[in-house]
Amino acid sequence: MLVLITRRLLEVIPVLLLIATITFFMVRLAPGGPFSEERNAPPEVLENLNAHYGLDQPLFRQYLNYLGNLARGDLGPSFRLQGRSVNELIRGAFPVSLELGAYAMLVALIFGMAAGITASLRPNTRLDYVPMSFAMAGICFPTFVLGPILVLVFGLWLGWVNASGWSEPSDRVLPALTLGAFYTAYIARLTRGGMLETLSLDFVRTARAKGLPEKVVVLKHALRVGVLPVVSYLGPAMAGLISGSFVVETVFNIPGLGQFFVQGAFNRDYTLVLGTVLFYATLIIFLNLAVDVVQLLLNPKIRHG
Repeated sequence: MLVLITRRLLEVIPVLLLIATITFFMVRLAPGGPFSEERNAPPEVLENLNAHYGLDQPLFRQYLNYLGNLARGDLGPSFRLQGRSVNELIRGAFPVSLELGAYAMLVALIFGMAAGITASLRPNTRLDYVPMSFAMAGICFPTFVLGPILVLVFGLWLGWVNASGWSEPSDRVLPALTLGAFYTAYIARLTRGGMLETLSLDFVRTARAKGLPEKVVVLKHALRVGVLPVVSYLGPAMAGLISGSFVVETVFNIPGLGQFFVQGAFNRDYTLVLGTVLFYATLIIFLNLAVDVVQLLLNPKIRHG
């Protein structure tokens, strides 16, 4: 396990360097600039702004300066949000996106695993078709479609929750359902497949032959092995939930990091876009590492191999 963690940590630096390089030149080569919309500003003001942020230097010199600041952990100032650094924006907004992603993952795990386990116990029956059909419905409704529908029904028509915002505990319900619905179907399918394969193994038949209750056989013995495909999926899923919350945060007016990324892309805020991309890339790398460690702990075959 120590070898795995060490090897993955050594891979972080070249991967992040490659991502930073590609993102840097992509955003700089895009049409427009951070101050291109300031049409009423005098030319000398624009020149001073570009000189202040180093945008008047050659592109390769800007790239080297950015890498130097990045090595010190400085993501630079935001070009459009005056007086605020990218580090400060990420530090203030990411906890909201993380909370939303955690609630959405909880929704996906509860409904997805419940549907998958129920379907695996009675395959090719009504208890299999009904929950899996409801789970698969999450894929058919993208977040930008499901979100407004939930707002219209539960926020405007029924008035059970607020249509937007992030102040009340009930404000977490609709965004979590919207974001987690898509991943519920995948977790349900993975759980069903893993449990179907595990329930036919010898150690499960031995546990049943000993007279153990079915609940103990399923939840204590079979689920530990049958859930391994879900564990492998949790890293990319959690990364997708956190980084894919841009639409949900916009629909429900949630002050998360996704809104800053969208604003940075529209405003050509180079440092904000770069900082957000690198932050999410680092997060995804460490989430995948955490999933690999959990797999080693759960599966002795992989650990000893």
